[in-house]
Amino acid sequence: MRGLLIGRYQPFHKGHLEVIKSILGEVDELIIGIGSAQTSHTLENPFTAGERMTMISAVLKGNGLADRCPYIIPINDVWNNALWVRHVRSLTPRFEVAYTGNPLAKRLFAEEGIPVRTPTMFYRFKYSGTEIRKRMLDGRQWEDLVPEEAVHVIYEIGGVERIKDISKSDRITYLEPGDVSP
Repeated sequence: MRGLLIGRYQPFHKGHLEVIKSILGEVDELIIGIGSAQTSHTLENPFTAGERMTMISAVLKGNGLADRCPYIIPINDVWNNALWVRHVRSLTPRFEVAYTGNPLAKRLFAEEGIPVRTPTMFYRFKYSGTEIRKRMLDGRQWEDLVPEEAVHVIYEIGGVERIKDISKSDRITYLEPGDVSP
């Protein structure tokens, strides 16, 4: 049996890896769908689809899971919920079950007759892309929350610097004569 798991993986972290390991106890193969694939270089979605594919591929290979997760597929957002599942199916190999914790995605898959299972989340608040990106931005330790292979990719692409750069305001500061620069 083949399953599907879609996530943004911004970045791919240890919680994602544990979810994948758990799902592989239920299915023979797992398709990894990279959601919001068209979005990058924002605080919520700093990494490109290609960078996320590279992270995931390296982690799966490093953990001996690449053979059981042979498909890593970018999935652009479609702003029409009635068409979303058909869009996903058009991009992926056939799958028998979808894994998601997202209530809307659950509903949309179920309406199309696809069985849906909710994966067990591992330390949801500790392993959170939002928390990891915030730590990167604040200059705090984040590497222990991300598999080593993904850490290497993030450093290789300058991911931390990117997050810091895109967080800067484009607001212009006007100084009056005699003011001290901010």
